Amino acid sequence: QVQLAESGGGLVQPGGSLRLSCVASGSPLDDYDMGWFRQAPGKDYEGVSCISSADATRYSDEFVKGRFTISKDRAKNTVYLQMNALKPEDTGRYYCAAERRRVTPWLCLQTTQYNDWGQGTQVTVSS
Repeated sequence: QVQLAESGGGLVQPGGSLRLSCVASGSPLDDYDMGWFRQAPGKDYEGVSCISSADATRYSDEFVKGRFTISKDRAKNTVYLQMNALKPEDTGRYYCAAERRRVTPWLCLQTTQYNDWGQGTQVTVSS
């Protein structure tokens, strides 16, 4: 089982940027497909982005629109989510998730595809 620890959240003004990190321990990232999810207060989880063990990536069509980039550093066993042009509606708690079996690509933004989750990091976009 892999342990996940997110960091990098904080308070940022609209239009600003943040880079979230998800450090994996206990297993190499190459063994897992990874996803980033978020949850705003009172709302369901939303799939933000995912990256497979083979580095294939997907993004939410609904709200990412070229603003976010997911990447992986194998040497650091870390997955990143670079978020630019942030909007108040991006506010929420951001979680990374991992799944050891291969996730079906077109399902990779669904929470049910992942077994291992971090505790999340809070992102607040406000002036």
